[in-house]
Amino acid sequence: MSQHQKIRRIVMTGAVAAITATGAWYGAGIKTQQEIKKEIKARREATPAARISALQESRGALIARRIGLERKIAELEARQGGMSRAEAAVGKERR
Repeated sequence: MSQHQKIRRIVMTGAVAAITATGAWYGAGIKTQQEIKKEIKARREATPAARISALQESRGALIARRIGLERKIAELEARQGGMSRAEAAVGKERR
């Protein structure tokens, strides 16, 4: 009989853990959907000035990213041309 109780306890523990994990996962999904809906609503209700401001912020971030990528490309091209990594960062050629 004790073996039966042990198995039952393990099954019940697993079931409770599964239910708890499923509930947490489902609740997180609902919260995410609500946040997305709020964000969409805020975008729709935003004034033209707010929209322009948000676009300018996005543009600034994209430009900064482009500058960083262009710098990395220039360093890689310089290293392919015979410079060391330190020299490529500074812009000096190896002799």
